Amino acid sequence: MKAVFALALLAAVVALAAAAPKETYSTKYDNLDVDAILNNPRTLDAYFKCMVDQGPCTPEGREFRKNLPDALATDCSKCSDAQKNLIRKVSKHLIQHHPDKWEQVKKKFDPKGEHHDRFQKFLNAH
Repeated sequence: MKAVFALALLAAVVALAAAAPKETYSTKYDNLDVDAILNNPRTLDAYFKCMVDQGPCTPEGREFRKNLPDALATDCSKCSDAQKNLIRKVSKHLIQHHPDKWEQVKKKFDPKGEHHDRFQKFLNAH
């Protein structure tokens, strides 16, 4: 599957907070319990709806959604190692368990598939 958007939903879950002056994203959400989100269908659905503009967002969800386009365009170069790991985890979870949601995230954040190949390499890096 094309990949580069789980960052979206994942980003929400994944931890791409506001950009800090050092050209990195805030690490404020690096310790987010992504497993709790992925294992709770109601919570996962809420984050997903936030990412694809179908529902309200938590403050961290808004930050993730705001930073996702930049993260995709820069191969997550401003992400911390923890954020990269979270993004990979969330993306792989969506691809395997929620392909319909994954497709919607891709459609919103990479409608032309411009980031697909680079994001796939990013996912497979670890």
